[in-house]
Amino acid sequence: MLQRPKAVVILQPDKQTFRGEIVTLRCQIQGERDTDWEYSWYTNSSSLSPVSKDQEYRISPVSESHSGEYTCRGKHRRDSQNSEISDAVTLTVSSGLSPPASLIISPNTTQHFTSDSLSLSCEVQSDSTGWTVRRYTDDGEVSDCSSDWGSVTGSTCSISSLQSSDSGVYWCQSDSGGNSNPLNITVTYGAVILESPVHPVTEGDTLTLRCRYRNASSDLIADFYKDGLVLQSQTTGEMTIPTVSKSDEGLYWCKHPERGESPKSWI
Repeated sequence: MLQRPKAVVILQPDKQTFRGEIVTLRCQIQGERDTDWEYSWYTNSSSLSPVSKDQEYRISPVSESHSGEYTCRGKHRRDSQNSEISDAVTLTVSSGLSPPASLIISPNTTQHFTSDSLSLSCEVQSDSTGWTVRRYTDDGEVSDCSSDWGSVTGSTCSISSLQSSDSGVYWCQSDSGGNSNPLNITVTYGAVILESPVHPVTEGDTLTLRCRYRNASSDLIADFYKDGLVLQSQTTGEMTIPTVSKSDEGLYWCKHPERGESPKSWI
């Protein structure tokens, strides 16, 4: 009597899984062509799906209730022979959100001049492997860091010479669908930028804003605005709010009397 081929379950991601991520289970029949088989899925010995040609079973988004043991079995399309059922694979879903990932950018400011360089890194508490820098630009295009606009080294994306078309929303995304908080980046061909923090400011913190001029080695005079009103006039190019409160939230920019004004940034 011929030995029946055995099914094997491959789990992706194969490391710790967090609530909200995407989990894919793939059934393979050892030594057999995938297209010759149909597949059934089971969890904790209960049937998950009817026989299907779909080799993958996808859970999106995953939650703690999906934790358990998963198995699969193949059924040959031609002679309806069943494979041996696979060994069980255990899926454990943690209740926390995805591993905290942060997008770290250098220089650490929201606004940048054209021709400047920019480095974007995914900082993860555990392993940064599998995290990619992505962006959504003002023209509506979503893309990964690539030769089209950046160069990748590990989980760091470098842009050697910024263009105004690089303006957009940037974030880190893992292979399993986890995301960092998004950051807005503005690239201007103008002469003035407002240097402001890229990450949200916490109440009680000190906030320092700087007005910077293209090709200028020192701070010059500037007016600072919030929501259309002058906050500080003819200063040395720097403004400090010693203790930030919710009422300080708004749209900020700075202006030089001759060189013009910066783009606006929400803080």
